[in-house]
Amino acid sequence: MKRKRVCRKSRSSEPRTVEWTGTTVRIIDQTVLPERLSYLELSSAEMVAEAIRTMRIRGAPAIGVVAALGVALSVQGRAGPGARKLALEAIELLQSTRPTAVNLSWALGRMRRVLERTSASGTQSMEEALLSEALSILKEDRELCRRIGENGAKLLRDGWTVLTHCNAGALATAGMGTALAAVYVAVNAGKRIRVIADETRPLLQGARLTAWELVTRKIEVTVVCDSAAAWLMKQGKVDCVLVGADRVARNGDLANKVGSYSLAIVAKEHGIPFYVACPYSTIDESLPDGSCIPVEERGEDEVRLLAGKTMVPDEAHVYNPAFDIVPHEYVTAIITEKDIMVPPFAEKLCVAKG
Repeated sequence: MKRKRVCRKSRSSEPRTVEWTGTTVRIIDQTVLPERLSYLELSSAEMVAEAIRTMRIRGAPAIGVVAALGVALSVQGRAGPGARKLALEAIELLQSTRPTAVNLSWALGRMRRVLERTSASGTQSMEEALLSEALSILKEDRELCRRIGENGAKLLRDGWTVLTHCNAGALATAGMGTALAAVYVAVNAGKRIRVIADETRPLLQGARLTAWELVTRKIEVTVVCDSAAAWLMKQGKVDCVLVGADRVARNGDLANKVGSYSLAIVAKEHGIPFYVACPYSTIDESLPDGSCIPVEERGEDEVRLLAGKTMVPDEAHVYNPAFDIVPHEYVTAIITEKDIMVPPFAEKLCVAKG
């Protein structure tokens, strides 16, 4: 299905990653950044699913928001029993796009419950109810990002250099981000914060996306190869590591972009705080520990190709996990929209979700 592409300058200094236009979902196409800022108009659940699979939209909170809006799109202009079937099919389709980010199943679970309540009561049209819920998820994400930023900024000291991995900023959410939100709030409060962004192989979300966000906001950023992070810590050039998360188990183990596990180990070795910022919806109370978190494996070409050029011999095998699991003992604090949690995490996380 052909996507409608819209190229334009942002209407504000801080482009919105996800917007509802009234008839479509508008997203920033993250596969073409930083070369150009390009928007896609998605008008069906199938188009939303394709955008998620191809990482035109990515980041756990943003995926949840866009998926909810995709369900609403599936019944737009439709009524009757057939509409309910379309909505259920859309939920199943969208659920299959990315397995690790719990925000996806969380948002789709909310949409399914609304669908069930609406079908039973008959007091509100299905189309109206689903769109209202999806827009609530969008609004809530923007608000909780602000609150995560306010909590996280409390941990960042004036003059600090923050090392981050992948992209946990505005491009990963419907709002100002999770990990980077703490940087934005701290800078807005007058703190001098510098950022070191891991390039984040193989798709370079740090180099392409995090650096683009920070440059756009005129915040000092230095991009480094992932393998340089340990040496920078050894040299005393990193004050804290600050990352996001795609799923957090009950004991505090968490999944984040592959490479986070090694960063956590090295940070602990050098006595550097390892902070994780995420919404409460990222906590999966059904999982006792990180061994139960499904880890997505993506296509070989993400590793084999770089800018369309073959970098790996055809005869060589490729293993491309999108995430790894950080054990809770390496985590200094988990920053959420409600509070900052420090070890031991297990009881606190259960209470938080309860």
